Amino acid sequence: MTVSVILPVMNETWSLEKTTRILVAENQTHLEEILVVTSPRTSENSLHTIERLLRAYPSLIRVHQQTLPYLGGAIQEAFSFVRGRFTVLMGSDLETDPHLIRSMINVMKDGKYDIVVASRWLEKQGFQGYPLLKYMCNFIFQKIFSVLYGRSLTDLTYGFRMYRTEIVQKIIWEELRHPFLLESLVKPLRLGCSVKEVPTKWVARQEGVSQNVLTSYVGYFKISLKVLFMDPNLFVKAQCLGRPKEDH
Repeated sequence: MTVSVILPVMNETWSLEKTTRILVAENQTHLEEILVVTSPRTSENSLHTIERLLRAYPSLIRVHQQTLPYLGGAIQEAFSFVRGRFTVLMGSDLETDPHLIRSMINVMKDGKYDIVVASRWLEKQGFQGYPLLKYMCNFIFQKIFSVLYGRSLTDLTYGFRMYRTEIVQKIIWEELRHPFLLESLVKPLRLGCSVKEVPTKWVARQEGVSQNVLTSYVGYFKISLKVLFMDPNLFVKAQCLGRPKEDH
């Protein structure tokens, strides 16, 4: 079981280093690579941290500078480059708990699921330091999206997941900004992918500044409705149409 981890980096330093060291220490037998994605706006301090990590883990760290803009563009490109059989999408700011990857791997080993999703809503006190207005909006959005897609999922917008790589590489992606985090779950849902949620706790970042803003929430609704009413064949790459699904 080989796992690729995608880590977009903007202004993270010590949190990036801590995330990486935990990933390596706890998952080295399964870790194929850590794909660090930078942008032209990535800070100098972050780049210096990446250089240290490259020296520490030369066989595991790969670096890619994105050409498409924003978070969605970064992840789209990373999806096409990963080499592991499974792909983890997470942050480098410790708002996604790197210790949880062990549990995600164990769930995937069972072979029943295509995607493992970390949910902040499965257990009480899943949010620490989350702004009240965003908390209320998030709660409402999760309820709306789960009803729209007819799934008993609790967290469709949190960018902390493990996928079978073949899934993310056969889909045509379109969102460039943060609504990509919703697109990257609802398109697999429309394709019939099986999903398992595992509980996690979200803790506000102590370093850097979030790039997500409330105004982007309109984009979440747009992509959710667009995907809901699309023919799923329209967002599968032509060369993947008609392929039999891999046995689990």
